[in-house]
Amino acid sequence: MTSSDLVLPPTDQQTPPAALLRAPDEQGLDAALSDMQLLLDQHGYVIAVYPANIAPAHERRLHTIRSVLESDRIALLKVDLPPLGVAVLVRQLRQLSICDFSSGVVASAARLLSHYIHSGALLNSVTKLDRVPVGLKAHAKSWMPGSQFGVLAHPSPQLIRIGTGELAGPDFGTHLVVARGQLQSDWVTGTLAPAWQVQAVHEVPPLSDSPGWWGTSKMIEFAAFLPDISVIYQLVSSVRREVCTWCGNELIGDRCGLCSAPLRPHENQSHGTGVLKQGTPVRHAT
Repeated sequence: MTSSDLVLPPTDQQTPPAALLRAPDEQGLDAALSDMQLLLDQHGYVIAVYPANIAPAHERRLHTIRSVLESDRIALLKVDLPPLGVAVLVRQLRQLSICDFSSGVVASAARLLSHYIHSGALLNSVTKLDRVPVGLKAHAKSWMPGSQFGVLAHPSPQLIRIGTGELAGPDFGTHLVVARGQLQSDWVTGTLAPAWQVQAVHEVPPLSDSPGWWGTSKMIEFAAFLPDISVIYQLVSSVRREVCTWCGNELIGDRCGLCSAPLRPHENQSHGTGVLKQGTPVRHAT
């Protein structure tokens, strides 16, 4: 991980910790190379997950390390999710890392699992929100005293003014993790959680990148996610595995998680996949 507050507490005693890949202004290149080599020696591979809004210099550092070490055992996964959604995804990959999946499958599972993360926030204003489409009417109403907005950034953008609608949520069993910023409200836990029929609510400290991502510090960030590793395992197992023709590693989906090479056109076909229906994974026949 590229930020320590993106490492959520484990949900069980088996979930391994995450390593922190520091920014250039915090660590020199030689030290960063040594740390990465040590991780490779200890674990065999490294899956580096970082948010899409990371500082350009930090992203360049990650690619420099991979290039200098000339290693196809380093996956660089740029994730376009809100900060709390990134943290949830990282924890799920940590859980998967101790299962009987190859490094390529774990890396490419990030794209699959992100589809099942419903990530959003309660905001007091959307005037500086540029991550989700905001209409002129919503912009105008955000100037009205007391206005609050429910926003879902992923998997599909939604925006409502509190009291005038509902956010569409997952149709499968989830837990909800909540990070409270500088906004006082019980809407997320008292209204959204029951409407989404979440099975449990977990609170974590606010994330340092969240105010910048959402355009305000007066917010409460939330993310609904699959909590059961057995369900996650079955979901990943249900997808047909391929072999990357570039680096030779296993993958699921249409792109290698380790080298980012896409499948060849004739290989990129629709295969049986695991999906969730009311909390239960099922398979669709091809």
